[in-house]
Amino acid sequence: MSNLTLFLLMMGGGAVLALQPSINARLAQKVGIIESSFISFTVGALALAVAVALWGRGSLRALPDASWWELTGGLLGAAFVTLTILVVPRIGTAAAMAAIIAAQLTTGLIMDHLGLFGFHGAPLDSKRIAGTLLLMAGAALVFRR
Repeated sequence: MSNLTLFLLMMGGGAVLALQPSINARLAQKVGIIESSFISFTVGALALAVAVALWGRGSLRALPDASWWELTGGLLGAAFVTLTILVVPRIGTAAAMAAIIAAQLTTGLIMDHLGLFGFHGAPLDSKRIAGTLLLMAGAALVFRR
């Protein structure tokens, strides 16, 4: 798969990520915040169970070999989804997404530079720092009321 294709796929993922909090927040109006997050993860887990059954190529039997911290992704995801359900109705989708994207880029920049989790990205340089600062400035402008 080309880098352009991967980039476009992530653009689509970003669009979906912008839709999810508003959809979950609407559900939360009916069932509650934590309950909405639970339902979101349950539906997602069921969809992934089908995907694993149909197309999975890994081995769930290797789970005992995973380190404890490698299992925290689901916990972090649950916290993230619950926070977006709480925040989006109060500050709006655009402001929440701006904060999320600025924080993701900043964290990703640090992770790439340090090679965290064994992934070697690009080192910090003036262009990457400037891009991150510009994105943070943009996030502040979007959030400003």
